[in-house]
Amino acid sequence: MADGGTGPLRGLRVVEIGGIGPGPFAAMLLADMGAEVVRVDRPGPVLDERTTAADVLQRGRRSVVLDLRHPDGVAALLSLVARADVLIEGFRPGVMERLGAGPAECRARNPRLVYGRMTGWGQDGPWASMAGHDVNYIALAGALHPLGRAGHPPAVPVNLLGDFGAGALYLVAGVLAALWEVGRSGKGQVVDAAVVDGAASLTTMLHGMLAAGSWRDERGVNLLDTGRPWYDVYETADGGWMSVGPLEGRFYAQLAVRLGLPDDLARRPGPSEWPRLRAAIASAFARRTRDEWEAVFAGTDACVAPVLGLKEAAEHPHLAARTTFIEVDGVRQPAPAPRFDRTPGAVQRPPARRGEHTREVLEEWGLSDVDALLASGAAVQKGNS
Repeated sequence: MADGGTGPLRGLRVVEIGGIGPGPFAAMLLADMGAEVVRVDRPGPVLDERTTAADVLQRGRRSVVLDLRHPDGVAALLSLVARADVLIEGFRPGVMERLGAGPAECRARNPRLVYGRMTGWGQDGPWASMAGHDVNYIALAGALHPLGRAGHPPAVPVNLLGDFGAGALYLVAGVLAALWEVGRSGKGQVVDAAVVDGAASLTTMLHGMLAAGSWRDERGVNLLDTGRPWYDVYETADGGWMSVGPLEGRFYAQLAVRLGLPDDLARRPGPSEWPRLRAAIASAFARRTRDEWEAVFAGTDACVAPVLGLKEAAEHPHLAARTTFIEVDGVRQPAPAPRFDRTPGAVQRPPARRGEHTREVLEEWGLSDVDALLASGAAVQKGNS
């Protein structure tokens, strides 16, 4: 669809400079919400159909291959920018400027452009030019230190916390905020989204609790980090796990009843009794399988849920009822989120092969010299890479 698909962002045009991690995830979210997103890929091998279909992070947009080391490739990119509302890029600071497509060049072509920049360390500061990955960024921001149990190393949370939570989601929020402001000022701006900034922002509540004296800057000794027996995970008889989180007293009471805890533990005891309480909860869960415990707690307010694997989650009755997971071209994947009652989002198209839509997009967006671009190698159509 030339103006995007169904969703509240229908009609919004986004140019994504192909990259890895948080940038593509941010572009995917915008596409899921209806934006027309064109991914500009670099020349390279075209992946096989199976590999492409499985790369669901790339869903929802078309792919154009431009050689940004070629002056005509950069000129073509700037022509796309002139017709876009948003550009997203995830290079190290200074790379886009050296290519001739930095904020100054892009805004000279399109003063209303929102220029979204996604990095780990940010656009400035002594570490800005260093390489890094998710685990490094959340470590420096103080977001990795609280994760894990007392006396154990920090627990690495895959790259969900940094790349996707602290990175992509903050980039999307910044881009949408800048678009709102463009509507009033008529002027675009640069959005500097750094994973370290987002990760630090995510610890806001902990900093407040630390200042209030209700959080210790140690691992596994606090309310929300397994420091309390009633906020933890426990193993079941079949090797499964149950998550337990009844922070409120009335919810804890339901936990105690259904676990059959001793009478003196039916009300939450003081710290001196926490080791005994933890042992009692662990012993109770060890008597039944995970599925049996899920049935025991179903429909209650005890704040207990099974710990599911990726495949299991997609098959759970609650998530199935909500269609939280969908299948596109035989590949199961999370459905677009959040949900809109009047302008629902959708997966607009399956992942595109590199350069699959080069000619189509360049012609549709009004570039007049497409044949020359393809002949020179500044642009590449699928099958010629």
